[in-house]
Amino acid sequence: MRLRLLPTIALLLACGKPPSATSANGAPRGEVWLRPAQVTQAQIKVESVELRPLPSKLITTGRIAFDDLKVAHVFSPVTGRVTEINADFGQKVKKGQALAVIDSPDLGQAYSDLLKAQADLTAAQHDVERQRDLASAHASSSAQLEVSEDNFHKVQAEMARAELKIKLLRTSKGDVVNERYVLRSPIDGEVVGRNVNPGVEVQGMLSGANVTTELFTVGSIDEVWMLGDLYENDLSKVKAGDKVEIKAVSYPDSFHGVVDYVSQTLDPITRTARLRSTIDNADHRLKPEMYVTATVNLGERPALAVPRSALLRLQDQWIVFIQAGRTEAGLLHFVPRPVKIGADEGDLIEIVQGLEVGEQLVTQGAILLSSQV
Repeated sequence: MRLRLLPTIALLLACGKPPSATSANGAPRGEVWLRPAQVTQAQIKVESVELRPLPSKLITTGRIAFDDLKVAHVFSPVTGRVTEINADFGQKVKKGQALAVIDSPDLGQAYSDLLKAQADLTAAQHDVERQRDLASAHASSSAQLEVSEDNFHKVQAEMARAELKIKLLRTSKGDVVNERYVLRSPIDGEVVGRNVNPGVEVQGMLSGANVTTELFTVGSIDEVWMLGDLYENDLSKVKAGDKVEIKAVSYPDSFHGVVDYVSQTLDPITRTARLRSTIDNADHRLKPEMYVTATVNLGERPALAVPRSALLRLQDQWIVFIQAGRTEAGLLHFVPRPVKIGADEGDLIEIVQGLEVGEQLVTQGAILLSSQV
């Protein structure tokens, strides 16, 4: 129907097109004067410019990371040689499940230290009892008894140290401490990293080595963190609870969450604060270290916005048509007006310069008017 009307509309508007400086009805060049009937027949619509509520948004970059409480970096507490690998990439594991087996002389040494401490404690206890009996019979000095008691306390401390070390190396009650150490998962999760193979020599964290290697990374990505950057001038705009929309180049759809933390310090190099949002990731599409774009919804703000249909792009600028009143002859007076646009919200475009509230704006039919200018 609209295509059929175009010849008629062009004919109706022809009277508003000036042949030189003015048209036949006296309209100056660059303006269009039309009779009300022509406006109605050409389906030109005019609306009053007004403030409309527009969503206020902040766009920033971010990356996906593990929830700190749902990831474990597993190191070996003992030095030794890896003899078995019990978990592979992507395998789901339970807390306490075996990841690897390490043959380590550290375990034998720890068990030997415990046995020696037990024997020393028994001997020291016997010596204290003997010295007390001698002291009560006035057959020994009090100084000898004090020396015996001091030695007994030292041996007790050594016994406690040996027991604590054994407790540390016994990862479950059923473990027997020997030279075969079972490295176990500390949490429920999925094996997302493995940096060890059978036969590799590993340094233990209890050995005092300066450098130890992370053997496994176990984590859950059912929920992940989005970590974004906030510049100083945006800090006052964002607060906990603001909705966040996240887009990754890998997927056409969006992920959604809310701001649950804004750091209270700035990075001294980038001068940005850390924004964090927890994202549901049950389908595991978001991967740790994936880069994303985050849009924070800051609520609504009043803005001078117009329908997209009111805007025309001519060369390097945007223009709209304004109904500037009537002539003495009763003709409607339309003039083009250059404008600068701001936020694009789909059907509505923010105007930051060129229009005032209350002006009469052509919201439909502007392209027909432009053909007469």
